[in-house]
Amino acid sequence: MRPMPPTAQLNRNALRVMGLLYHDTARQHYGLSIGQELQLGNGTLYPILDKLETWGLIAAEQEPPSGEGRRPRWYYHLTGEGVRRYEAERALLFPEAGAVRHA
Repeated sequence: MRPMPPTAQLNRNALRVMGLLYHDTARQHYGLSIGQELQLGNGTLYPILDKLETWGLIAAEQEPPSGEGRRPRWYYHLTGEGVRRYEAERALLFPEAGAVRHA
């Protein structure tokens, strides 16, 4: 993990991914579920997840192997830094939203 470069910017889709993880904490989110929810293809979604994880804004945890014959899922959630960054970005883009968190 390395910190997000100060000149780096989060694009719209990265903010959408972070927004989903921020606002919907009741469910666990894995790559396919995020892609379906936000209508993002794998070629768009997975580079975003990789970049956010590299920058320490999200973390991924692999589920234990199951006997279902499929690969284990990776579940994603915002880190503390990810929450702070998302709230800061949201405040810049939508000042009327304030600091209200919807869960």
